[in-house]
Amino acid sequence: MPEGDTIRYAARHVRAALIGNEIRSLETPHPRHARDRWPERLDGQAVRLVDAHGKHLFIRFEGGLTLHSHLRMTGKWAVYAPAQRWRRAPRRAWLVIRTDAGEVVQFDGPVLELMTDSRTRFDQRLAALGPDVLADELDERAFLRRLREDDPTRGIGDALLDQRTVAGIGNLWKAEACFAAGIDPWRRTAEVSNEEALAVVRAARRAMQESVEQGLRVKSAVYDRAGLPCPRCDICVRARGQGEDNRITFWCPGCQA
Repeated sequence: MPEGDTIRYAARHVRAALIGNEIRSLETPHPRHARDRWPERLDGQAVRLVDAHGKHLFIRFEGGLTLHSHLRMTGKWAVYAPAQRWRRAPRRAWLVIRTDAGEVVQFDGPVLELMTDSRTRFDQRLAALGPDVLADELDERAFLRRLREDDPTRGIGDALLDQRTVAGIGNLWKAEACFAAGIDPWRRTAEVSNEEALAVVRAARRAMQESVEQGLRVKSAVYDRAGLPCPRCDICVRARGQGEDNRITFWCPGCQA
């Protein structure tokens, strides 16, 4: 699943393509939106803001309407120059926004909806999100409060994936952040101090910020490296399913205490 750095990177490019550029056409090719009349409802409205919170991306129009997207496992945002060939088949496009500068395309959904600005503030799914790990200023107090309100027997690695605790961290950055902080992802949150919890989330934030700046080029230390030597202590990296969703966790049993 695309994580918060991927969404921030996409938002940056979508923003550059749409802000200040007149929309020449807006199409919704997917049958799910055939009767939603988005082109008519958004006709003549300029984009005023493109932003992200965790794994959610928002395109906000001047008329008080917002396109909300969550890519889950299959979706993708792409920006193309005029007449540039798309990297996914046109039949997979859910949204196409054309300007003189290029084309913004959302492929494969699966969550793409038009809502009012007020609904983006009060929608239960969005209102429940924890602080954004990539916000201009991370609300560390809110993160700690939500972490402590959660099940104290839950492993810290699993807790980091709960978007109600902190928004934007997924399986990749959970593993890498726990490794960077030297914390065993299986340790119960009750046994993780506030300082240790903050060290993990700060490590995730730094790595994800670097990923955005470097164009999502990631060199992992433990993620997807099961059976290979740890870059810090040479003990083999291990992998095992964790949490109710059985998401694979990668860690070094030698240097993550």
